[in-house]
Amino acid sequence: MDIKLIVEADDHETAIVADAAAASDESFSVIRVPPGIPRTKPRACNYAMPFVLGEFTVIFDAEDRPEPDQLRKAVITFRAAPDNIACLQARLNFYNANDSWLTKMFALDYSLWYDYLLPGLERLNVPMPLGGTSNHFRTSALRAIHAWDPYNVTEDADLGIRLARVGLRVRILDSTTYEEATSRLSPWLRQRSRWLKGYMQTWLVHMRSPAQLLRHAGLRGFIGFQLFVGGTFLAALLNPVLWGVFLYGQLLGTPAAAETTAHISILSLAIGNGLFAYLAVLSPARRGWFELAPYGMTAPVYWLLVSCAGMRALFQLCTRPWHWDKTPHGLSASDVSPICVEADL
Repeated sequence: MDIKLIVEADDHETAIVADAAAASDESFSVIRVPPGIPRTKPRACNYAMPFVLGEFTVIFDAEDRPEPDQLRKAVITFRAAPDNIACLQARLNFYNANDSWLTKMFALDYSLWYDYLLPGLERLNVPMPLGGTSNHFRTSALRAIHAWDPYNVTEDADLGIRLARVGLRVRILDSTTYEEATSRLSPWLRQRSRWLKGYMQTWLVHMRSPAQLLRHAGLRGFIGFQLFVGGTFLAALLNPVLWGVFLYGQLLGTPAAAETTAHISILSLAIGNGLFAYLAVLSPARRGWFELAPYGMTAPVYWLLVSCAGMRALFQLCTRPWHWDKTPHGLSASDVSPICVEADL
């Protein structure tokens, strides 16, 4: 193993810890990223790429806790896969799902996305927006597409689309990496805003030439891109608009307008929020986390928070497009992920 600890040069506290880890194990080395613009994770990863030695490359965030056999699974899967499989996306979820209502909803959100929706995209063979961590790449493929876009704040979502545009595919790796879900509203809002801003950036970049995207991705891939990249942020932005239309018609409109807006808005809200709640209830089934299922009924409230993040993301896209809101970690009351408990036993 060749393990690179990528640290911003002016982050002295983290660098001290990274140096200590490297001194205790020759597999580790520390790469200090000099100050520069934009100050983003993909820029740091791009800076580190020339130093990478391995045939395969995987990105882990500092707080990640991957299952112990994940690297072996990835190598075995790559060895058995055709050459056009350039990336394996591990499933992501949280080891502190029970900390609060917000972390429970976050876990349901991830369960739906990584355990159901992304495997569905794989089966349909449409471009897959990757998550921000636990992506295993063939290093040659990653270098061939010039690695990450340093200006995209959801860098791996963009990378998944670019892989598809050159005929390379992504598969889901049946292994889970556990992360720390933020349990406080303010950090959660900043993190979700960054993700939605990155999806907006990704959509705008790839829709600069719709005909070219259609030619590269095919009709199925083009539609999938609109639904799962464009639709992700568009749904967040439209949800409060529908609520606003409904309330305006009921409180300030004429009786006829009230009836019309009620029919339109209630239908849209019932279908959208009802479907989201239904899927949220089902999403923990694969992992046997049935105690989380009742919280899926509160999905419309969670979705309103996502809409708040969407509005903030749109504002930042216009004012601070490359600003990277960092998420604080180490705040959870849960110290050990489920898989680590099993490993220790």
